Amino acid sequence: MKVAPSLLSGNFLNLTPDIEMINRSEAAYLHLDVMDGVFVPNISFGFPVMQAVARECRKPLDVHLMIVEPQKWISQVRDLGAEIMNVHQEACAHLHRTVQAIHDAGMKAGVTLCPATPVNTLVDIIEDVELVLIMSVNPGFGGQPFIPHSVKKVKELRKLIDETGSKAMIEVDGGVNEQTGRLLKDAGADILVAGSYVFSAPDPEEKIRVLANL
Repeated sequence: MKVAPSLLSGNFLNLTPDIEMINRSEAAYLHLDVMDGVFVPNISFGFPVMQAVARECRKPLDVHLMIVEPQKWISQVRDLGAEIMNVHQEACAHLHRTVQAIHDAGMKAGVTLCPATPVNTLVDIIEDVELVLIMSVNPGFGGQPFIPHSVKKVKELRKLIDETGSKAMIEVDGGVNEQTGRLLKDAGADILVAGSYVFSAPDPEEKIRVLANL
C-alpha cells in the first residue's frame, strides 16, 4: 500500500521536522491540501509555503486543489515539481480540458470526488486520468470521522477501472487509520492519505510503516 501523509496535519509553526520525518519514512508521496475558503469552508496554505516545502521534500508531491477554478494554477503547480495535480470534479466546468492541460504541463492528472458525488460521473474521463481520489470525509478540515459508505465507492470505482481498462490508481483521503485502511485496501484502494493518524502519533514514522504494510 502506498501512503501519502497529509501536511495539513503537520506543525505549521515548524514544518522542517515533519518534512525530515517524511523523507526518512516509507511514504510514497507528500499530500498537499490547498484550500481557498470558497470551494471548502477553510483556508490552508498557498504557494509560498509549498515552494519552501518542495525545496526540502524528497518525496513526490501530490497536490490536491480544493479550490474554485483550479485550472488557473496549473503552471504554478508544475513549477513546484509536483508529480500529481489533483482537481475536484465538482470544481471543473470543463474537466476534460483541465485534465489535458495538466498532462500538457508534464504532470499526472488526478480527479477528486466529494462524498456525495457518485462514481458514475467519471465514466467519460476515467481512461484519461492517472488517479482518482475518493474523499472519505467532507473536504475542508482534518481529523473528521471516516464515512463508511466510502468503502462501497472504492469498490464501485475499482469495478469501473477494471471494466474500462483505465490505469488510474485509487487514492482515499479522510479518517484513514489502520482499521479503515485495511477495509479500503480490501476494496481496491492503491494510496492512502493520512493526516491526523500520522502526525498526532508519538511515532509518526511507525504509523506510516503500519499503513504501508497493510
